[in-house]
Amino acid sequence: MTPRYIHMLFDGEGTTFSQHVLIARLACAHRLLVDPRHAHQSIAAIAYASGFGDLSNFNHAFRRRYGATPSEVRREQAR
Repeated sequence: MTPRYIHMLFDGEGTTFSQHVLIARLACAHRLLVDPRHAHQSIAAIAYASGFGDLSNFNHAFRRRYGATPSEVRREQAR
């Protein structure tokens, strides 16, 4: 597969490769945040484990995607 072909596949879905990766990383982080087995991990550790290199970027993207901060999601799940 060529990069152009992959670009065309994502374009046909109305997204980009970068957006696809971001959504997958956010979904991974969300799963870890709501999983009680990962309650001992810090939010930063979960962000880095999900492929984010910048905590600020992670927090902003997470809030945009889920309408709540990672802390709020974790706190809500603990209830």
